[in-house]
Amino acid sequence: MTGTSGFRTGRVRVLIVDDEPALNEVLSVAVTEAGWRPYPALDGRSALKIARGCAPHAVVLDGMLPDLDGLQVLRRLRHENPHLPVLMLTARDALEHRLDGLEAGADDYVTKPFSLEEVVLRLRALLRRAGGAHGRTDESVRVLGDLVLTENTREVRRAGMPVQLTAKEFDLLSLLLEHPRQVLSKAQILDRVWSSSFDGGGNLVEVYVSGLRRKIDRGRTPMIHTVRGLGYTIRAAEDGR
Repeated sequence: MTGTSGFRTGRVRVLIVDDEPALNEVLSVAVTEAGWRPYPALDGRSALKIARGCAPHAVVLDGMLPDLDGLQVLRRLRHENPHLPVLMLTARDALEHRLDGLEAGADDYVTKPFSLEEVVLRLRALLRRAGGAHGRTDESVRVLGDLVLTENTREVRRAGMPVQLTAKEFDLLSLLLEHPRQVLSKAQILDRVWSSSFDGGGNLVEVYVSGLRRKIDRGRTPMIHTVRGLGYTIRAAEDGR
């Protein structure tokens, strides 16, 4: 699915919350084609975790979710960012439901079934109204699956839980997240993280990768992988081994 790879967040980020995988995928494609970066979530709790990590510029939010009610998610998002543009999706056309959503903080509504063009146009209008036609650029946040790294605060979270790293472990993880799914050799890592190519550096890299794995992957689906004879790579947990 679009939006699960790691990247530097230099363009508009749109959180897409809908429990229908096919619809979520289609919306993600539409957002990508609009030149924005989609962050898909299939339930309310995942949406709140992703929002805390990626600081979205706008949200497309289904009113009916399998865990938290869409209005609950909306209120929590509004509590953390009162000015975040939110476009609600609803299969119900009742006036009461629309009023409840607007009272909770929704900026606009689209009733299912809808056209993707309408969603994109309404999002564009909301971003423009919020002064974010080009998006706030926050280059400090990197997201890969359920792993979130924030450069300017040097914080790391996995599945919403904080991960305490040493300075070099943080730099190593940051480098891997710059190049998701790419294999980086020990020499490349040594040069970028330690600015060095001294003898024995390969063992140093192995030690730090091992330590990083213990903190990032312990008790969870592994994200950091060894490619024998070549180096190391990081992939979203859902991408498998």
